[in-house]
Amino acid sequence: MIKFVYLVNRVPGMTPEEFVAYHREHHAPLFTSIPETRQYVRRYTVSHPVPAPGYPSPAYDGVTEIWFDSWADHDAFFSSANYRERVHPDEGKFIDLDSVRTVVTDEKVVL
Repeated sequence: MIKFVYLVNRVPGMTPEEFVAYHREHHAPLFTSIPETRQYVRRYTVSHPVPAPGYPSPAYDGVTEIWFDSWADHDAFFSSANYRERVHPDEGKFIDLDSVRTVVTDEKVVL
């Protein structure tokens, strides 16, 4: 299993509340609406900071995780016409694409 973790920030001019609402109520349903999601994606999550007294301010406005069984599934998903034509264009409407950071992992559950 290959896990992709995307650390994302909102576009300038968008409030944190607008960002969370767009991410959860518009983009996530769009992402899951294409058939390639069910075919290739094993897990998809979107997370957003919550108040955490005593901790530093969040460095990012959100985290997206996408899990695939293989690199071949990753490639097939991201090269699909539905992703390229429907989902990808929507990302720039709420994500500052220049600030995205990605971590690719092979997760090992310890506990």
